[in-house]
Amino acid sequence: VHSCRSDGTLTPAQLVDYAAQKGLDAFALTDHDTVEGLDEAIQYAEELRLQKCQDDTAAREKVPLVIPGIEFSTEYQGRDIHVLGLYIDYHDAAFAQQLRAFVDSRITRNRKMCALLQEAGISVTYEKLLEEFPDAVITRAHYAQYLFAHGYVKSLPEAFDRYLGDHCPCFVPREKVTPAQAVRLILSVGGIPILAHPVLYHMNDQNLDELTAQLKEAGLMGIEAVYSTYNAADERRMRALASKYGLLISGGSDFHGAAKPGLDLGTGYGRLFVPGSVLEDLEKAVPKRQ
Repeated sequence: VHSCRSDGTLTPAQLVDYAAQKGLDAFALTDHDTVEGLDEAIQYAEELRLQKCQDDTAAREKVPLVIPGIEFSTEYQGRDIHVLGLYIDYHDAAFAQQLRAFVDSRITRNRKMCALLQEAGISVTYEKLLEEFPDAVITRAHYAQYLFAHGYVKSLPEAFDRYLGDHCPCFVPREKVTPAQAVRLILSVGGIPILAHPVLYHMNDQNLDELTAQLKEAGLMGIEAVYSTYNAADERRMRALASKYGLLISGGSDFHGAAKPGLDLGTGYGRLFVPGSVLEDLEKAVPKRQ
């Protein structure tokens, strides 16, 4: 799931409260290329557990486990491929330095996009975006919200259709790591690397199989086989691919709050169900740290 520290709309603490309300055992906070919300979510969940231990009259909602994670945006053969890192040691100094390099590349790209939007008659600067979305890693979703809020477009989809989409005049691609590099980086901080929502990449079976084989060789440990937009055939296909390469199964709603209307935490668009066995298998596979 995503918080307001990337392109979600709930704070990390609000996500904990909402997950408790929904009765979830656990959720992974996997903001895009940032771990800035993890301390808030994990510490808040710990505070809630302590309160419940001390107060017998406290609400009986269970406090969900917050799995520290991240979602890396990578590039493979011209496609945007996402790699999840679960159970990461996000305080690792070398890891933090690498994330700073990712953020710096985003800043360079954002300044270029602002310049193009200015040429198109839109009054926007990177500084204005930071003022409007404090503490967030600025993504195209924030641009869309800015354009909509300031009356430049009549809807968020229009912002992408006219200005921000991959082939639109104000889009600037960002330098990205490869999926294999992301896998190795996650492994370096004791995490479980997962290929996120593979069906969304619209690759044929052969190309997806080749990508999975390459990532398995790099150390990939799992595939997101249960996902909000999958149908039964999609899930069977992803489970079969996981079985072929001896990979774990993960599942997620990809909840973004109000940024993805109709997509709810835990249940996706209404039919999503991630069984507890998925969590148990992932926990058993967490690499032992020195």
